[in-house]
Amino acid sequence: MRRLSYKTKEALAAYAFLAPNFLGFLAFTSIPVVVSFVMAFTHWNIFKQPFWVGLENFKNLLWFHREGGRLVPNDPFFWQYVYNTVYLMAGIPIGMAGSLIVALMMNQRMRGIVVFRTIYFLPTVCSGVALLILWKYLYNSDIGLINKTIRLVGAFIFAKKPVAIGATVFAALIFGVVVIGLIAALLAFLQWLSEKIRFTWPEGLFRALMFASGACIFILIGIYGRAFYNALSMFFAEPPDWLGTVQWAKPSLILMSLWGGLGGYNMILYLAALQGVPSSYYEAAEIDGAGPWQKFWAVTWPMISPTTFFILVMSIIGGFQGGFMIANVMTGGGPAGSTTTIEYYLYQTAFEKFNMGYACSIAWFLFAVILVITLLTWKLGGKVVTYE
Repeated sequence: MRRLSYKTKEALAAYAFLAPNFLGFLAFTSIPVVVSFVMAFTHWNIFKQPFWVGLENFKNLLWFHREGGRLVPNDPFFWQYVYNTVYLMAGIPIGMAGSLIVALMMNQRMRGIVVFRTIYFLPTVCSGVALLILWKYLYNSDIGLINKTIRLVGAFIFAKKPVAIGATVFAALIFGVVVIGLIAALLAFLQWLSEKIRFTWPEGLFRALMFASGACIFILIGIYGRAFYNALSMFFAEPPDWLGTVQWAKPSLILMSLWGGLGGYNMILYLAALQGVPSSYYEAAEIDGAGPWQKFWAVTWPMISPTTFFILVMSIIGGFQGGFMIANVMTGGGPAGSTTTIEYYLYQTAFEKFNMGYACSIAWFLFAVILVITLLTWKLGGKVVTYE
């Protein structure tokens, strides 16, 4: 019997080590993906044999028909859930900005900073279901801590009219400043984007737009001051049913996601990026007379732009694929489907209605959307990201 060479033995050993992972990948990833693609063109309810229906599933999912002289989607629930998914993704830029601010704070050299970093990262390592149940009780309209606190504060403020008027003015100022800050951030982003594509704004345009928007906002607040007072008093007297009303359910979920996301993995990525910026760049900027704000825009922001781009792409992908656990634990997709996302609709279609073929068509539509948006983001992002 011929003895095996050393290279052959080494190759066989490598194949033996790779085989379990390769077989697992085939069994749980590759083959299910291929089967799901084929099943998207069939009708199968798991109780009967699947049969070929061609593009019918995609037609029912994406197409429209005329009803009473107007166009109506074949599956109106699907488009509502697409809207819900995109709406919930509105928290992505806010969460990214918050993570960057937290990372900047955690990047300071001070005693006990490791403890603060651990505290901010703690929600990420806690059980997601446990946190969701906790938030469900916090949002309870009757016994929840949030509504109880709002009622107590409202009873104190609106017991005396001067205090109520002062609180209303203060709230209006805060509201106006927040709106102006958001407009300033948006204009700064547009200006920075314009510079990247070599389009310079006319001098003074930014200040003129800021002045005009600020004046408009405070004039509107002054005109509708009485309505603002009534709305504020109503809010404190009868706090909203956060998860039980269509108007408040999605903002409540966004607020909860921000709480858990500010100090999570995004903060760690930003922190690593900040610590990778060479200190010599800051020293050179200081020699040129740059202040903290100028150093941030001229040094920090360009140097961490690859990390920002990575977080943005992953957040968009995660946003389209998310929402199942929150909907399943906290709201059941309600009220009136206002918190049902594409992923939760896919789960309901597959494992509650057992319409596997239709669920596969939803999954492949979701894949196509994520692929197209990721490619677009990659193409556009390459023009604004600075690589050292």
